[in-house]
Amino acid sequence: MDYKELKEFIKSIAKSGISEVDIKTEEIKLTIKVNSTGNSATHTETIIQQFPYQNPLITGTIMQQPIQQNLQTQIQTPAETADSKAKETETKYVTIKSPMVGTFYRKPSPDKSPFVNVGDNVNDNSVVCIIEAMKLFNEIEAEVSGKIVKILVDDTSPVEFEQPLFLVDPS
Repeated sequence: MDYKELKEFIKSIAKSGISEVDIKTEEIKLTIKVNSTGNSATHTETIIQQFPYQNPLITGTIMQQPIQQNLQTQIQTPAETADSKAKETETKYVTIKSPMVGTFYRKPSPDKSPFVNVGDNVNDNSVVCIIEAMKLFNEIEAEVSGKIVKILVDDTSPVEFEQPLFLVDPS
């Protein structure tokens, strides 16, 4: 940029009403500050303050949690008592959990039958499913002997670490 171009650029900045421009290139660093009133004693400064922002949805959820928990403990419907009885019976079962994050598969391939079904007996080293993680197919073993009571995950669905996959009756 030569002197004439720079002079024209400064004039256009002054006419546009912009008070300050910073330009940085490999060759130069240019800062242009334009005083619009012509009086250098008058100076206006803009101060921008930032305040922490709280998402009202998150705040509302946090504030409502104790109320919802109290309501759940005070009011139990017949369906909830049935659920609690079902949970008590499930505690006698051993849970096979996912050892990793990935995609759950009940079958070794789409055209084959599932590794296990409800009612099947398994032993410690029986393969019960496959979890695919990063294009690796990992066979998951039961690590417990017993009968499959419930399959808790749908085929080809994503699973999280320590997510329950099967319930096994060890007796």
